[in-house]
Amino acid sequence: MPLLVMKFGGTSVADLARIKNAAGKVRREVERGYDVIVIVSAMSGKTNELVGWVEQTSPLFDAREYDAVVSSGENVTAGLMALTLQEMGVPARSWQGWQVPINTTSAHSAARFVSIPRDNLDAKFAEGMKVAVVAGFQGLSPEGRITTLGRGGSDTTAVAFAAAFNAERCDIYTDVDGVYTTDPRISSKARKLNKIAFEEMLELASLGAKVLQTRSVELAMRYNVRLRVLSSFEDTDETSGTLVCGEDEIMESKVVSGVAYSRDEAKITLFTIEDRPGVAQAIFGPLSEAGVNVDMIVQNISEKDYDDSHPGAVTDMTFSCPINQVARAKKALEDAKAADLIKYDELIIDTEVAKVSVVGIGMRSHAGVAATMFKALAAENVNIKVISTSEIKISVLIDRKYMELAVQALHDAFELEKVA
Repeated sequence: MPLLVMKFGGTSVADLARIKNAAGKVRREVERGYDVIVIVSAMSGKTNELVGWVEQTSPLFDAREYDAVVSSGENVTAGLMALTLQEMGVPARSWQGWQVPINTTSAHSAARFVSIPRDNLDAKFAEGMKVAVVAGFQGLSPEGRITTLGRGGSDTTAVAFAAAFNAERCDIYTDVDGVYTTDPRISSKARKLNKIAFEEMLELASLGAKVLQTRSVELAMRYNVRLRVLSSFEDTDETSGTLVCGEDEIMESKVVSGVAYSRDEAKITLFTIEDRPGVAQAIFGPLSEAGVNVDMIVQNISEKDYDDSHPGAVTDMTFSCPINQVARAKKALEDAKAADLIKYDELIIDTEVAKVSVVGIGMRSHAGVAATMFKALAAENVNIKVISTSEIKISVLIDRKYMELAVQALHDAFELEKVA
């Protein structure tokens, strides 16, 4: 039988009524002739509650027991979904990660997939099971302990199953009806995309769009798993939602497909560091060891280069990172200075910035995207602090107070409300 993977997020299974609604969508696919693997998240808010219980019980918790506790939310949802389907007359059963088994690494709370053997589920499908309801977000370590995949891991679980079982498609049901050209809460002109390329979705996800988890898109692109993003709360058909697919499935697209933003950014600048080979490693090595996720990087010749107080060549280094990692970054740099690994005159931290990006595979073959972007921002008197580019992306760091204005201006400048 053809096989589909269907994933339901926390808001889609928040209570028994929503679980019944989701089960109805699964039954419809079974009636169309599919075998279905359903991946479920914990009911909305349950994972946060479980994490809170762990932290209250043991502030310096054992990561193995943390995973045992926080993975239980998905087990509850899986059992309730299987029961609901059975009440609808659909042959279904629930599966926990260790029962499949979903084999992962031993990195508790941040495990990665190793393999998903098909034997157990295939045997049950052969016996007449029509739906396997699998608890997302969890797996089994080589030591036989429960692991979890990090927040958003149920999306990644769904894609991994679609790849392992050669599914026709992986449908991600959530509280939005697809991927938009930008956040509809910021721009009323935001338009739902019918299709978007893996690379574009990966950039948008990494730049702040929260529709899909970044690791799930990476995995889908690697194994060419066709993803469809749909709303759990609307009637859908085969044309609904947004299809995330290979570039070859998109006949023609706009130069820019979307505008993404990240509100919680910080800019850190080191002034008058030595301009010598190895200085970048001396800065970013300690940051990496401290777990700081560095993004945009700019190096400039310092205004104090070759002056009386700095007889050798000096430079300034600026980079961005998530605002919740600023304290770690500051400590890592100060420790590196104290250990005489680097020298700098001043460390300036700006926590009032945001990142705004335009993304599109059409940028590969079209000139003038940067000029259009910078012209639109200049027209709104938005000053650019840092710029970074890739083959299909241009990102700028700006004052946070101008973020929504910048998103709206860029959406208008590239006429994203219009269909290609």
